[in-house]
Amino acid sequence: MITVIAFYLFAALTVLAGAVTILARNPVHSVLWLIVAFFNAAGLMVLAGAEFIAMLLVIVYVGAVAVLFLFVVMMLDIDFAQLRAGFIRNMPLGLLLAVALLGELLIGIGAWSVGGIELGEPSGAAAVPQGASNIEAIGLLLYSRYLFLFEAAGVLLLVAMVGAIVLTHRQRAGVRGQNISRQIARRPDEATVNASPEVGKGVQL
Repeated sequence: MITVIAFYLFAALTVLAGAVTILARNPVHSVLWLIVAFFNAAGLMVLAGAEFIAMLLVIVYVGAVAVLFLFVVMMLDIDFAQLRAGFIRNMPLGLLLAVALLGELLIGIGAWSVGGIELGEPSGAAAVPQGASNIEAIGLLLYSRYLFLFEAAGVLLLVAMVGAIVLTHRQRAGVRGQNISRQIARRPDEATVNASPEVGKGVQL
């Protein structure tokens, strides 16, 4: 009984938070309601037995993506009048996309009502030990059957991060660059200076 109550509570809050995310006039409030929707969706995933996906929702989406959105929105100087003008100008394109998405939903519902796709019988090669949790099952697959692909994805992400740093790094006039060898060779007695400034005199650098 408590599971059913929790499901309807999380589902209702997720739908409500998603609607308020779209309808909120303040972008900061919109991002905060998006975080609420993520938390309730994570609760639904826990009820469905997918605790790994729930953890990803909280750690990745709430802890990184949504917080990044919030910081970006708070730092930007947003002109709401210009946003409304752009909304009216792009309304025909938005309505066209909405009709296309609605058509895809109707096609999907019609295909589902006809019957599922025949996928064949499972071979049992990817079976996990009995009693293992979702996280253990995913770990067994990632570090055994898909180990090469998992490591290749990590290398690609590392290369993308290094490439982004190299492309955005610029030598600016008046900005002193970092000399790593000089920093390593520096002695502790050269790094700190004990100073006893007088009151109101400050510190001379």
